[in-house]
Amino acid sequence: MKFFNRALMTSFLWLSFFALILMSWMYLFSMTKMAGLDLAGRTVGMSMMEAMKFSSLFLMWSVMMIAMMFPTMVPTLRSYQDLIKSANGSLIGWIGVLAGYLVVWLCFSGMISAVQIGLTSIGFINMLGVLRSNLVASILLIMVGLFQFTRLKDYCHGVCHSPMSYFLSHWRMGGLGGLRMGIGLGVFCVGCCWGFMLLGFVGGFMNILWMGLATFAMVVEKLPQLGRFVKKPLGGFLILLGGFLALNNLNLIG
Repeated sequence: MKFFNRALMTSFLWLSFFALILMSWMYLFSMTKMAGLDLAGRTVGMSMMEAMKFSSLFLMWSVMMIAMMFPTMVPTLRSYQDLIKSANGSLIGWIGVLAGYLVVWLCFSGMISAVQIGLTSIGFINMLGVLRSNLVASILLIMVGLFQFTRLKDYCHGVCHSPMSYFLSHWRMGGLGGLRMGIGLGVFCVGCCWGFMLLGFVGGFMNILWMGLATFAMVVEKLPQLGRFVKKPLGGFLILLGGFLALNNLNLIG
């Protein structure tokens, strides 16, 4: 009976987890419609002035972090679930890991919201969160692409790609223990994925198609079977894309 209750609760937590991701994407989609944007984040109606308030941006980025980063957590949460029996883990600890991860990305949301307001105020990006200079956008693409080849990326990606090793070396029991491990994993995840978040300033922070593509790239990069094989090719693609954009901006092609 105890096993049945645990299995039922585990199923409920997973369903709630995926429902939260789905609702986050639905909320972002509704925000684009309310702001008068299409799926590519282009203005088709209302003014974006309201979206420039910190509270509005923080809410948007927070929901976006859930929509984009929670899917990448599936391997991590499955790894913790495997340790519930063998290492005295618990469903409360599972929730704690998720909560700690969320805390880190909420802090990142606050930081990027402030950065966006600052860049908008000096005219570096437009009201849709897109860099006004194509040359700067190309440089950002190349920088994020080059980061894919660095040791820091390898180290952070190694933790995100193989969370079981992190759990075994930092194991803590209970909800608070799960929270602390989740915060640690969240920090490594920010170190691994910050570049993809900044690329929102290339495609637009309200561009659902662009952010959906970035989410897909991060999910694939963290898959146990594929992650290590796509990291560097993805970096090469971003470098080529940035180079193409730079050459096009300098009127050297086309």
